[in-house]
Amino acid sequence: MDGRTYNYKLFVRSDFSAFWALFTDNLVNLLILSGVCQFVFQMPAEIVFGRIVPGAAIAILAGVVVYTFLAKWAAEKQGRDVTALPYGISTPVMFVYLFGVIGPIYWATNDPLLAWQVGIGAGFMGGIVAALGALVGPFLKRITPRAGMLGTLCGIALVFIGSVPLAEIFEHPIIGFTSLLFILWGLIGRFRLPGNVPAGLVAIGAGTLIAILLGESSFDTSGIGFYPPVPYFGDLIAGVQYLFANPELFLVLIPVQIYNFIETMNNVESAEAAGDSYPVGLCQLTDGAGTMIGALFGSPFPTTVYIGHPAYKRLDAHAGYIVGVALVIGVAAFLGFLSFLAGLIPIAAAAPVLVFVSVSLITNTAWAVKPMHMAAVSFAILPHISAFLMTKWGSLMNALRSSGVEGLPSLGDDSLTAALLVEGAHYEGHLALSQGAILTGLIWGAIVADVIDGRFRMAGGFSIAAAVMSSVGIIHSFTLQMPQLDGITIGYLIIGGFLYLYPQIAPKEDLENRIIVPDEPDFLDDHKPAPQT
Repeated sequence: MDGRTYNYKLFVRSDFSAFWALFTDNLVNLLILSGVCQFVFQMPAEIVFGRIVPGAAIAILAGVVVYTFLAKWAAEKQGRDVTALPYGISTPVMFVYLFGVIGPIYWATNDPLLAWQVGIGAGFMGGIVAALGALVGPFLKRITPRAGMLGTLCGIALVFIGSVPLAEIFEHPIIGFTSLLFILWGLIGRFRLPGNVPAGLVAIGAGTLIAILLGESSFDTSGIGFYPPVPYFGDLIAGVQYLFANPELFLVLIPVQIYNFIETMNNVESAEAAGDSYPVGLCQLTDGAGTMIGALFGSPFPTTVYIGHPAYKRLDAHAGYIVGVALVIGVAAFLGFLSFLAGLIPIAAAAPVLVFVSVSLITNTAWAVKPMHMAAVSFAILPHISAFLMTKWGSLMNALRSSGVEGLPSLGDDSLTAALLVEGAHYEGHLALSQGAILTGLIWGAIVADVIDGRFRMAGGFSIAAAVMSSVGIIHSFTLQMPQLDGITIGYLIIGGFLYLYPQIAPKEDLENRIIVPDEPDFLDDHKPAPQT
C-alpha cells in the first residue's frame, strides 16, 4: 500500500474501550498525588487543585498533541493502522518526587509552598535531563536485548500495576469483584457485552453503582470551580535557585530522571514488540519537554510514554483514546471535577482495569521474546520485587509511628537489620536491588539474554557498565557518590571479566555444545551460540 495515500482514522469505535483503561490509569495517579500533597504535605487546595492538577493536565495535553501526530505519521509511513503511544504521569517516578524531593523539603521546613516550588523546579530540571536521553536513547535501544527492556517493565507491571490494585479489590470485594467480573469477560476473555458496550466503562460504572448503594461513594461538589492554567515563572525560578543552593537534591533528581528516559525507551520497545514502531529519541525529547511545560504551569511530576501499549493495541485503539483522555482530564482539572470524581469513583472499581493492563503487558512480553529469553525476563522482574518490599517495609514503619508506637528504630538500623536477617528478611540485599530497580532489571535481563545467545562480549559489556554505575551510585545506592570499589561493584567486574576473557580460551566444543537439563524443556533454537559481538 502507498503510505502517502493511506487514510488513518484518528477516532474509531474501539478507542472507546481503550479510553476507559487509560483514563483510569491517569485518574488514579492524579488522585494519589493530589491526596498525598493535600493531606500528607498539608498543601492548601489552592495549590493542589489550582496549580498542580491543572499543570499536570497541560503537560498531558501537550504530549498527546505530539503523540497523536506521531501516530498519524507512523500509520501513513507504514500504510496500516497503528495505536498511538499512551502518555501520562510516570507512576514510579511520581512516588520518588513525592517522597524523595517534595516530602523532605516539607518535613525539613514545614513550608508547603516552598516544597511545591522546589518540586516544580526539580520537575523542570528533570525534564532537561529526560530530554537529553534522546541523545543516547536510540543507541541504548539498539544494543539492549528486548528481553531486558520488556522484562524490567514486567517487573513494574507485576508488583505495582497488578498486585497493588488486586489487593485493593480484595479489600473491597463486593465492589472490586463486580468490576473485575466485567474485565475478565470483556477485556481478558474478549467476549462482547450487550450492545457492544465497552467493558471498562461497564466495570467502572458497575463498581461505582455498588459503592453508591453501599454508601461508600460521596457527591462532594465543593471543589468544583474554574482553575485556569497559569505559568508560574517566579515560583519556578525560586525552586531552581533552591536546588542549586542545595545541590544534594540533584543526587536524587538526576538518577530518577535517567530511570525515566530509560522507562520511555522500554515502553517504546514494548510498542514495537506489539507491532507499532516509533522513533525512541523523539519520544524521549517529547517526554522531557512535556515535563518542563508541566513544571512551568505548576506540576512537579514527570510525564512519560506510558507502560501498557500492548493492552491498547489489543483493544484495536487508534489515537482517539489518548485524545479523549487528554480532553477529559483537562476539563476535569480546569473545572475542579477531580475532587468530585475522587469521592464518586472508589479505587476498587477502577483497580481491575489496572490489573488488566498489567496482565496484558506480561502476556505480550511472553509472545514478543524468544521462549529461551523468558529466563532473562524473569531475572529482570526480580529487582522490582525488592523495590516493592522496601516500599511496603517503609510504609509499615511509618504506620507504626503514626499509630503512636515510640522508640522504633529506623530501617537500616544495625540491630533491626540483624533481627530481620534472623527472620529471613534480607534487608540489605533487597535495599541494594531496590535502588535503581528499573536499570538493574534491564541490565540483568540484557546480561542473561546475551549469555543465552552466546553474545559474551555484549553480556560482559553490560556487566562492566553496571560496575561503573554501581561505583558512582546510579544503581544500588540512594545518591550519587565518588567512585568506590565496593563488593557489588567488584562482583560486576568479576562477571564482566569472565565473560570477556573465558570464551577466548574455552574449548571450542564447550561453547558449541549446550547442556540439556533433565526434566526441563529445551527452548534453545539450536545448540550453538550466536556469533560473539
